[in-house]
Amino acid sequence: MDLDRFQYLIVLALSLAVTLPLELVLGARVYRRPRRLLAALVPTVVVFTLWDLVAIRLGHWTFDPRYVTGWTLPGDLPIEELAFFVAIPLCGLLTFATVTKLRGR
Repeated sequence: MDLDRFQYLIVLALSLAVTLPLELVLGARVYRRPRRLLAALVPTVVVFTLWDLVAIRLGHWTFDPRYVTGWTLPGDLPIEELAFFVAIPLCGLLTFATVTKLRGR
């Protein structure tokens, strides 16, 4: 099996795995506040998904087929890109919440 095509997903999964202890061990409380989490993620996911769809349509943005699964959403958006728009902001939220908690705010 050629793992190259799963690299993007693997990096995202590892990013989430590395930040998961921030929730479980340090009590970031990001996953425990689903409304707040959705309020932070939905605008990011919507705006950047639309941005990517326009860029793909205009030919300004492409994805190397060697490093994506080939599974796409309407508009030829790779599922990895949508996962990126969820995973990376989530990692940022976990980090921010942890730092804020540790600083005593």
